[in-house]
Amino acid sequence: MSPRGRPRAFDRERALEQAMFVFWERGYEGASLADLTAAMGVNPPSLYAAFGDKEKLFREAVARYGETHGRYTRRALDEGLTARAAIEAMLRDNARAYVDPENPTGCMVVLAATNYAPSHQGVHDHLAEAREHTRELIRARLRRGVEEGDLSPDADVEALAALYATVLYGLSLQARDGLGLDVLTAVIDGALAAWPGHAEGAAPGVDAAPPGSG
Repeated sequence: MSPRGRPRAFDRERALEQAMFVFWERGYEGASLADLTAAMGVNPPSLYAAFGDKEKLFREAVARYGETHGRYTRRALDEGLTARAAIEAMLRDNARAYVDPENPTGCMVVLAATNYAPSHQGVHDHLAEAREHTRELIRARLRRGVEEGDLSPDADVEALAALYATVLYGLSLQARDGLGLDVLTAVIDGALAAWPGHAEGAAPGVDAAPPGSG
């Protein structure tokens, strides 16, 4: 047992986790130093000593989000057997996560810096780079689909990547506005109907057979 009066050891990982939730819920601008220190259980000098400053703390929190609550996109794109199955899993898995009542709604990377002061341009740019990285992951999975033959070589990969990234980010905003999973699911169904070769009644995750095949 620790001697009476000895302060509890600082748990940096737990403090970072709590900071992540504050930024996720309130955004970078909306998360005050008082909000952060209260959630993290530290005083301002300890925060600065452990993380440097608010922006450095935020960048670490974004990285933590990507390793935990933001992992669904990479997992779906890596594990989907076809390009369409991967995109569908990406959208549906994220939609469920966006409305999980145990966490703030929506995606931290989409919502945490929609508005920002000019002095915080670096925060906005950091999240913009993270979103561009997601778009590149989607483009890479679509290109792989073309190479593996489950997506037509005539498909416009750039346009498809832009479409499904936009849908993904839009789902986050809709969730933050309070829309439920039923509405998000309907949006996803409509987006998947735009998949090249989609035919009414085709099995989920399977492209319709091209003319003359089978």
